Amino acid sequence: MPIYEYECKACGHRMEKLQKVSADPLTQCPACQQDDLERLVSAAGFRLAGGGWYETDFKTGSKKNLAAGGGSAGSSSSDTSTPSPSKGAAA
Repeated sequence: MPIYEYECKACGHRMEKLQKVSADPLTQCPACQQDDLERLVSAAGFRLAGGGWYETDFKTGSKKNLAAGGGSAGSSSSDTSTPSPSKGAAA
C-alpha cells in the first residue's frame, strides 16, 4: 500500500496516510476539521536501480541469467562459438 501526502488548504496542516490505491482520498483535516484536505503529488519513497533485479526473478529457462552473458553481443558470440569448436574438432 502506498503512503499518500495530504495538505489542508485551510490551516496548512500536512500529514501522511497509508492507504490502498483503490481508497477514496481523504477530505477532512484532522487538525481543523475543515473539508479542505487535498492529496499532494509526491515522489516515490524508493527507486529500483541496479543490474536488473527482475531478470533472475521472473524469467525461466535459458533466458533466466541474461546478466551473466556479458550483454547481448557477448551472449550471441558465445552461442556461435560453442558449436564452432565442436565442428572444428570433428573435422
